[in-house]
Amino acid sequence: MNTTATMAPPTGAKVTTTSADLNPFAIAQRQLDEAAAILKLDKATHEALRWPMRELHVHFPVKMDDGSTRVFHGFRVQYNDARGPNKGGIRFHPDETIDTVRALAAWMTWKTAVVDIPLGGGKGGVICDPKKLSETELERIARAYIGQVARIIGPEKDIPAPDVYTTPQIMAWMMDEYSKIKGYNDFGVITGKPLELGGSAGRGDATARGAVYTVREASKILDINLGKATVAVQGYGNAGYFAAKLMKDMMGSKVIAVTDSRGGIINDNGLDPDQILAHKKKTGSVVGFPGSRPISNDEILELAVDVLCPSALENVITARNAGSIKAKIVAEAANGPTTPEADQILFRNGVFVIPDFLCNAGGVTVSYFECVQNAYNYYWEVEDVHKVLDKKMTSAFHAVYQMSQKHKVHMRTGAYLVAVARVAAAMKLRGWV
Repeated sequence: MNTTATMAPPTGAKVTTTSADLNPFAIAQRQLDEAAAILKLDKATHEALRWPMRELHVHFPVKMDDGSTRVFHGFRVQYNDARGPNKGGIRFHPDETIDTVRALAAWMTWKTAVVDIPLGGGKGGVICDPKKLSETELERIARAYIGQVARIIGPEKDIPAPDVYTTPQIMAWMMDEYSKIKGYNDFGVITGKPLELGGSAGRGDATARGAVYTVREASKILDINLGKATVAVQGYGNAGYFAAKLMKDMMGSKVIAVTDSRGGIINDNGLDPDQILAHKKKTGSVVGFPGSRPISNDEILELAVDVLCPSALENVITARNAGSIKAKIVAEAANGPTTPEADQILFRNGVFVIPDFLCNAGGVTVSYFECVQNAYNYYWEVEDVHKVLDKKMTSAFHAVYQMSQKHKVHMRTGAYLVAVARVAAAMKLRGWV
């Protein structure tokens, strides 16, 4: 069993990549660089913000159901904790890379800052394919991973949460393992837990609900009647399903197309998100939903809808297809769906992009509420969660919009300007730079 702690790469270090244009960490750095230039950050502050403060690479053996033993590889990246303990999800994905985790930890740093909650940014991951693992194997992996990263996490240090292919049940196993290591119950080490173990009401749909609040505010600026709007959702996991459902139920919008990893469906007369979810649970995919016709993951991005909600993985809107995007609003429920080159094209074409670390910040915001509730052992009603989340997301949206208007830049750069300025100010006040 091997655990390797690595420092952030030195000044001038190269980011390893097979496709420089689509490397998520290189993209995150380029986005930061643009904001740093506008903010006129000093060289030391800028350089410090370009790299994670610390990383942990872990390798651990796990006994499989067939009696064999496999060694799994994982990471935990703590990007910047100037504003508070690091916060960020744990991903189980077969194509996980350190650069993806670094980028997501950076975006989480900006995400917590843009919604102005007292946390930093972190992210973790294990290279594995949950679709090919049994529940007992997933539990062993979850517990083994926590056994390796326990030394650097905790309510005062770094608070993980669910992410791609991890669930409240997996968070429960992780919390239990950490508590065993500490020798006492420590529910606050993890968020996104089941309600019975200190989870927060309203956490399940928080990412999508926060996104819908930002779409509502954008629609006011653009004079779009969401009650008559059409919506397309790429990705039908937790965020995608709830985005479709809440756009329909809360805003009265018509969801006409959705996709998942296997393909998609479209019906110009509208689709029922709950019926689609039931179909997916039965068949494993949205594909083949009765009364629909097929559509691909590429085609859904180019539909002439009012709201397009990318809710899958990174780099789906690029320079190759950005010119064909016809949506009025692109609400990024996924992390990193749009490349910098695509951002410029969308901005020129008048597409209003609500950037990921603003749009999908509802999840971490309610995770923060969960931290607060765990700390004083008193739990809120779901209506209270929704009310405070709405206030936070609305305030953040308008801070970003005002910044984008002030500097005549697109919303992503506006979000970076708000977030980076807050983190840089905290670093300076602490005497780090």
